[in-house]
Amino acid sequence: MKAIGLYKYLPIDNPESLIDVEIEKPQLPSNRDLLVQVKAISVNPVDTKIRAPKDKVEEAPRILGWDVAGIVERVGPDCTLFQPGDEVYYAGSVIRPGGNSEFHLVDERIVGHKPKSLSFAEAAALPLTTITAWEALYDRLNISHHPDGNEEKSILIIGAAGGVGSIAIQLAGMAGLNIIATASRPESIEWVKQLGADYVINHHEPFMPQLKKRGIEQVDYIFCLNNTAQHWSHMAEAIAPQGKICSIVGMGEPVNLQPLFGKSATFVWEYMFTRAMYKTDDMEEQHKLLERVAKMVDAGKIRTTLVECIEPINAENLRLVHQKLESGHTIGKIVLQNFPE
Repeated sequence: MKAIGLYKYLPIDNPESLIDVEIEKPQLPSNRDLLVQVKAISVNPVDTKIRAPKDKVEEAPRILGWDVAGIVERVGPDCTLFQPGDEVYYAGSVIRPGGNSEFHLVDERIVGHKPKSLSFAEAAALPLTTITAWEALYDRLNISHHPDGNEEKSILIIGAAGGVGSIAIQLAGMAGLNIIATASRPESIEWVKQLGADYVINHHEPFMPQLKKRGIEQVDYIFCLNNTAQHWSHMAEAIAPQGKICSIVGMGEPVNLQPLFGKSATFVWEYMFTRAMYKTDDMEEQHKLLERVAKMVDAGKIRTTLVECIEPINAENLRLVHQKLESGHTIGKIVLQNFPE
């Protein structure tokens, strides 16, 4: 079957950084695995980080890609949630081969039925970013799903115009929070406003002077999607006493936690692959949240964050999308659909 993979970890402008390969189609799924025919894929920063140059050579092609929409072809003997022919969407597991291939094996406990109102391309834009935003807001920051009680509370979303931020704004709006988004370019500012941000500030400048200009003295929650260490002092200054900060971006350098001490403030990580990596007892929660989100999409409460769709799925186009992501100027999500005949 067709796939896009790598043997060497190279700069994306090198034609060998991602190449078209032929690999063996997965055999019959075992246990709770589904065999999915891949119709569309999306690209996330995790793809570019894993592909980033390093001194390592793979014996077999490594397949990346952790956003898939497709059709279930076969189910494992222990499956109870899906059957052949079901249309699905999911992010997969980072410790297994990714979905940049014509067929893909995935545990059904992290898969959802595709929203009926969306195309495969529109659905492929959602899983990884939706799971990340959902878990961050509801599981890590413990924000209530219901607007009652949240009217006076605020959330600052740093790097809000990207894929995760584009979903987080919508979820935070449904929860009734006052939303402060950070964006720095006219097009990204307009994008976050369209999604529901109440205020927009520039993450290239100190936060507090900008917040105070808008009458905001502190924020109850902070969701950091860009350079945790760089923004740390500004976040620690802006967070309210007993407030909570969540980040999805690892730190390449130590930061000083002491400013959170007097405020009894919380800092927590969100990594959406944790449940699948460790096969946690609550692994199926990702299936449940994708099912819930699909209903919300079909009810018109959440919109897809797809902004560009490229065809077909091949190495040349995938390298192009990686280049766009690495530029740091993308808005929403970029999707590729349909493998070449």
